[in-house]
Amino acid sequence: MIMRRTAVTLAGLAFFTAALVGGCGTAASGPGAPAPLPPSGPAAACPVLDRAAHTAPPATVGGTPVNTPEAARLSQAVGAQGRGAFADVYGAQITDHPAGRVALCVTDLGRGRLLLEAARKADPAVDPGRADLYLSRYTRRALNEGVARLTADQGRPLFPLYSFSPAPDASGIVVTSTAEGAASKDLKARLEQLTGGIPVTVERGDPLTPAVGGPSADAGDPAP
Repeated sequence: MIMRRTAVTLAGLAFFTAALVGGCGTAASGPGAPAPLPPSGPAAACPVLDRAAHTAPPATVGGTPVNTPEAARLSQAVGAQGRGAFADVYGAQITDHPAGRVALCVTDLGRGRLLLEAARKADPAVDPGRADLYLSRYTRRALNEGVARLTADQGRPLFPLYSFSPAPDASGIVVTSTAEGAASKDLKARLEQLTGGIPVTVERGDPLTPAVGGPSADAGDPAP
């Protein structure tokens, strides 16, 4: 009799435990549960978009192309965290890549997931499950500091420089110059020396208002 009672008791305990676990699972997936974060694991490099190909946002309002509201709201929350407490890992982001999702590029995936959690806490209406994590080579903060060093340089470059900006995929800095400047290895080497080793891509651009002027007619030999 004692053995039978023990068996019944254990069976009842097993049933109770299964019901409890099942109930917890149901509660976790209910409408009030937080949205899941992107799955952990290896991540690809930050996407490189074709800047020459103009792609309109996927949604429209009154005939005007706009980003999807879900991706736009998440992107805003992510950007606020990236410019704030997570500037040490934030590299770049792409809204609606693909439609309804946000590509988030960071230098550390673990911190990137914490960034998404912080974005959800700041705005509980966002869905961090719509974010895809990618690895970036540099942070936006490091690239902005590199740009600042270039624009603050008082030396005379070999060619006029028109603009400076972080690469969209946070892989380096993009500088525009003349066609000759874009082809100059010496100019590229000088700029990368100024950035402290951050890669610089020099592209042909339009001479709007040069950020750093080229040598004038009476300036003498340009600085090396």
